Amino acid sequence: MKQALLIIDVQQELVDGNKEEKSVFNKEVLLDHVNAVINKALKSHALIVFMRDKDVADGKGPGFQIHKKVNVPTTAKIFDKAATNSFYGTALMDFLKENEVEHLVIMGCQTEHCIDTAVRTATVNHFDVTLVGDGHSTTDSSTLSAEKIISHHNEILHGHYNVDHFSVVRTAQEDLFEPIHDSYR
Repeated sequence: MKQALLIIDVQQELVDGNKEEKSVFNKEVLLDHVNAVINKALKSHALIVFMRDKDVADGKGPGFQIHKKVNVPTTAKIFDKAATNSFYGTALMDFLKENEVEHLVIMGCQTEHCIDTAVRTATVNHFDVTLVGDGHSTTDSSTLSAEKIISHHNEILHGHYNVDHFSVVRTAQEDLFEPIHDSYR
């Protein structure tokens, strides 16, 4: 089975924050887990794809780039997006289909926006998804703490399905590139 690791919006300014926005919750743990899962993807010969949001740092400069603490492999593919949805207006879907990817491991920022949308969009487009439950983050909203937003999404996205394809939530320590979806079918 062909697999890909999809790392969404782990960009310098989004992760670290700026004058208007706080840094994401538990950013050091997030960055450590991103690097750990990249290593697992490399060992499993999975494709590695980064998405960058053009809204971050106005789409330019160091703040727009993938966070400096992330070990970006030279083989990684990088796509830029203008929407919350990583699949909208990008070549991501074509790239995944051309490479016959069936399973996506997803992590990054921000939980309630780009992560939630990517998981749901992937399942309706015939991918099984593993969301790295301790590998996505966000900031506090006016009603919920970042920690509660993350916990809530881990709960509602575990088992989220669209008949044939669905998502499961696992931790960065697990063997993410040994999918467990078939044990639930």
